[in-house]
Amino acid sequence: MSESKTAPDFEQALAELETLVGRLERGDLPLDEALKTFERGVELTRHCQGALKAAQQRVEILLRRNGQTESEPFSVPEPQDGTGP
Repeated sequence: MSESKTAPDFEQALAELETLVGRLERGDLPLDEALKTFERGVELTRHCQGALKAAQQRVEILLRRNGQTESEPFSVPEPQDGTGP
């Protein structure tokens, strides 16, 4: 787990977040370490949400520049194996 205070790029943050979730799901961490892991996960989640919001704003600006005034909602296909949220 990286303790660097520099902001990771989106893909790095997402990969680290997935690793942290896996560690927490195992349930074998001592309480103090679990809390630190959870705290780092919250930081990464906020970073990813900010990165996604910034990307969405950039896309909307580009669409407006190209004469498209309305953006279409992005839909994520449901997993075929039934393991979705």
